[in-house]
Amino acid sequence: MIHAVIYESRDKVCAGFYLQGHAGYAEEGQDIICAAVSVLVINTVNAIEAFTQDDISVVSSEENGTIECRLKEKPSQETDLLLKTMILGLKDIAEEDNYKEYIDLTFEEV
Repeated sequence: MIHAVIYESRDKVCAGFYLQGHAGYAEEGQDIICAAVSVLVINTVNAIEAFTQDDISVVSSEENGTIECRLKEKPSQETDLLLKTMILGLKDIAEEDNYKEYIDLTFEEV
């Protein structure tokens, strides 16, 4: 199962995220849940780095199946939109009856 934690401020602004694990939906290389989550997360990090001036810290381990991204300051409008888009995609997967047992999505106040 993929465990996804979205870090939020008190006013519900995303301050980063942490993901760990593998979905286990199918064999490695065939797992559509892992692929979907990976695309959402990696594309979001890449887009923040490419299209915004926001300073982020990213630590990942392919071996452990983890990635953590934290913003150093309050996100710009662009980064906020990118993060909201990623969260929307993760929520859609987590709420889909056929896939919800493969991803656990929680929100943590920081």
